[in-house]
Amino acid sequence: MLHSALLNVMIAAARKAGRALKRDFGEVEKLQVSLKGPGNFVSAADRRAEETLYAELSKARPGYAFIGEEGGVREGADKTHTWIVDPLDGTTNFLHGIPQFGISIGLERDGQVVAGVIYNPATEEMFIAERGKGAFLNEQRIRVASRKRLADAVIACGLPHRGRPGIPLAKKETGAMQEEVVGLRRFGAAALDLAWVAAGRIDGYWERDIKPWDMAAGLILVREAGGYVSDCDGGDDMLAKGHVVAGNEAIQKEVLRVLREAAKG
Repeated sequence: MLHSALLNVMIAAARKAGRALKRDFGEVEKLQVSLKGPGNFVSAADRRAEETLYAELSKARPGYAFIGEEGGVREGADKTHTWIVDPLDGTTNFLHGIPQFGISIGLERDGQVVAGVIYNPATEEMFIAERGKGAFLNEQRIRVASRKRLADAVIACGLPHRGRPGIPLAKKETGAMQEEVVGLRRFGAAALDLAWVAAGRIDGYWERDIKPWDMAAGLILVREAGGYVSDCDGGDDMLAKGHVVAGNEAIQKEVLRVLREAAKG
């Protein structure tokens, strides 16, 4: 399949960083049994992956700004384009040897995300999308699921862990959702949750208190797969507010309804 030059740049960068992450992932299981544990090793792997992505993307598109989870904002001469990158989404999964993690690369142009790549090197799944050109998984077109009722739906969510804000609200929301859906899942990697909505593997997804690099690429994947995304208030301010609801048109509306009702309860 022919890709645009832009997507080719993003895919190549993801694959290069992914090779090192896959190799590092193979070491995690050995480190689990060591006295020190794998924490420092994984932090180093995360930073190395971001530097690889920065080097590759900057070489191909000099001047673009770069926002990364590890390195923060790196200004560029080109004020209209920004890479929004998570070099290792699902760090806790990676740390525990769970192969549900990925590299997420989004490109923002004039305030709009116009291209996205999400790559899981453990499974070799490459999700890609570019505005107006559809969404794909390993060269195959993907679409959001067609279920219309929450009673038939599997919904994914994010859950705040110890030390994070929002636990009381999360308990209300997940409790309310459990009353309405056939299955509720927490996979632990926001970018892949959005990619899985785009691929129709799960019917919907919501999460609060996440960062732009967790969702930028996933937003365009869902939209290009025929889905809908909003913040948890139903607006279009996901990156600024730090929360997201995704699904097909019917399911996304239903998830928003449940969240609103849970907030009142």
